[in-house]
Amino acid sequence: MKKKTFLHFSLAVAFSLVAVMAKSQTADDAIMMGKKQWCNGLTYMYSGWKNYWEGTLKRDNKNLGTVSTQSVMFMSTYGITNKLNAIVSVPYIWTHASAGTLHGLKGFQDIEMDIKYQFFGTQFGKNSHLLLFAVGGLSTPLQKYENDFLPMSIGLGSTNLSGRLTADYQNGIFFATGSSAFVWRSDITIDRTSYYTDQIHYTNKVDMPNQLHSNLFVGIRKPNLIIQAQLLNMYTFGGFDIRRNDMPFASNQMNMTSLGGHVKYFFPFLPNLAIVADADFTIAGRNVGQSQMYSGGLYYVVSL
Repeated sequence: MKKKTFLHFSLAVAFSLVAVMAKSQTADDAIMMGKKQWCNGLTYMYSGWKNYWEGTLKRDNKNLGTVSTQSVMFMSTYGITNKLNAIVSVPYIWTHASAGTLHGLKGFQDIEMDIKYQFFGTQFGKNSHLLLFAVGGLSTPLQKYENDFLPMSIGLGSTNLSGRLTADYQNGIFFATGSSAFVWRSDITIDRTSYYTDQIHYTNKVDMPNQLHSNLFVGIRKPNLIIQAQLLNMYTFGGFDIRRNDMPFASNQMNMTSLGGHVKYFFPFLPNLAIVADADFTIAGRNVGQSQMYSGGLYYVVSL
């Protein structure tokens, strides 16, 4: 789940950086399906990293080589009204390390469900407008996958509630969209009876710190074309750093900032079919991999 994920992201495996997915209409943008419009699509994503941050120390690990995550995500969006949309996404994920003995994992990760509402809109002359959106989201694992084997795990296993606010300003074809979501994460259960963070815990329950996901999109938006630059940020409230030469853990403080771009294009000979593509590069982080992410997908809109 892009970015967005989403973002999106999404919420994804933070250390493996299952980054925000390519967009058709997602929780963090300012695009809405009209009443009784139904958009469905598939997106393929590749994310890989060789260097990573162990706390604030940037390093590599010859026992891992390049850690890659690939996924195929199905997304469906329905316009309940012109100002109220429902969004569902389901990713299938597989991981791989090019060196060492760690084996990759695969499977369905978390289903995410969002309700997106445009609660305010105003015009400035003929060509400018300001729109405000509120989004409520829920994500939860589709199956019991291994969440204590980072960076090869396909997910962290928590059930998440999120609340997002988005502001979008457009003047002619130029636009800027800013969005932030607070994510409440449930405790998780791991398959051992004790573990060490900055102290010993004699339990299989792990307290997951909450997160803030933010993004800024700037670009051009036309009826059949969107081109945007994007700045994405994930911040974790609490957690701890990876110890020297240790494996990452689900409740690490995982922070990340990335820069990238997004393109969406509707074909003139088939106006209901859109192609989307994204690329992102992590420029700063803490307890995450410095990943490069590429994705592409096809989405089709029908009117019921």
